[in-house]
Amino acid sequence: MLLESLSVAALIVVLVCAVVRPFGRPEAVFAVPAAALVIVGGAIPLDDVRAEAGRLGPVIGFLAAVLVLAKLCADEGLFRACGTWMARWARHRPQRLLGAVFALASVITAALSLDATVVLLTPVVFATATRMGTRAKPHAYACAHLSNTASLLLPVSNLTNLLAFTATGLSFTRFALLMLLPWLVAIAVEYAVFRRFFAAELAAPVEDEGEREAVRLPLFAMGTVAATLVGFALASAAGIDPAWAAAAGALVMAVRALALRRTTPVAVVRSAALPFLAFVLALGIVVRAVLDNGLGDALGHVLPDGTALPALLGTAALAAVLANLINNLPAVLALAPLAAPSGPGAVLAVLIGVNLGPNLTYAGSLATLLWRRIIHHHDHEVRLKEFTVLGLLTVPLTLLAATSALWGSLRIIGT
Repeated sequence: MLLESLSVAALIVVLVCAVVRPFGRPEAVFAVPAAALVIVGGAIPLDDVRAEAGRLGPVIGFLAAVLVLAKLCADEGLFRACGTWMARWARHRPQRLLGAVFALASVITAALSLDATVVLLTPVVFATATRMGTRAKPHAYACAHLSNTASLLLPVSNLTNLLAFTATGLSFTRFALLMLLPWLVAIAVEYAVFRRFFAAELAAPVEDEGEREAVRLPLFAMGTVAATLVGFALASAAGIDPAWAAAAGALVMAVRALALRRTTPVAVVRSAALPFLAFVLALGIVVRAVLDNGLGDALGHVLPDGTALPALLGTAALAAVLANLINNLPAVLALAPLAAPSGPGAVLAVLIGVNLGPNLTYAGSLATLLWRRIIHHHDHEVRLKEFTVLGLLTVPLTLLAATSALWGSLRIIGT
């Protein structure tokens, strides 16, 4: 009982500090001591700590490489080009701008992870809306929702996917094929709800048409991202960890940027977000301690078995609820191993729950919390009631639609 209380208290401290960030300190400042506490307190044996570190090591390396790749692509002007394209495509019509944001956010989230959408695309969307003279709210909210919703497609699209990828037992391409239909369906449902929910803002007249800027495509960055995505699939097919493909893409971009003096070695290392990587490792250790001291057994009793549609719906719903209670990273760490015996379909249903569920509350995912800070930085008000109502309209519908689509994909494609 003492070890259970210690591990649960450590997890609560880690999650609360990740949400509140006391004194503006990084999440790792609180997570690393919490992990050390559960180790010293005996809540998790050293052998399990080493096993957890070995399991998370490739995931953390992959995440670091993708973060570096995304930042260097931003330095090359990829996201500025996206903003220019959105403005030209919209033709001063807010409805068309929303469609452009949905398209770009979906592709960027899938290819460069949800962090790229939140950190790099959201400011571009604000600048584009301001230049057009239209209201930024619908388009900013789209970045938040799609950073979660559009992360279903690839193992690299979300840290939750990376954490659960091994448990699925699927190849990179098989994962993408099975999640393609749920990805498309979830985005379509989000778009339909957004068009209706923000109808007044999207119908408001544009105040200033501004000038049309020519789109300058950063071809080298686009080519590197495309080659890296192909590398993910080839590496997976060859039995090589996809982290090596991500590292190769980041290395190519880094060498070019350093040769052209567009960055420095210190800036490249900083873009890997080392404190956040330490937070992920520490969080994994704390969650493992909680699971080993009672939570795993409790979740095992309520998690549905099998891959029939009712079981998949139940699994996705449980994952969504757990994500909003304890954040999606601990939720996937807790549920993925428990769902794995039921097959890949059950693990993918967990991912649908932990990726779509966080659109309901701020605390559901770290990406949403980060988006909220970016919104405040742009002096834009985010009302809790409005965010929650939008989540209540989208999350149940997307969960139902995406999980049903997954069931259909499993029947058609198989595992």
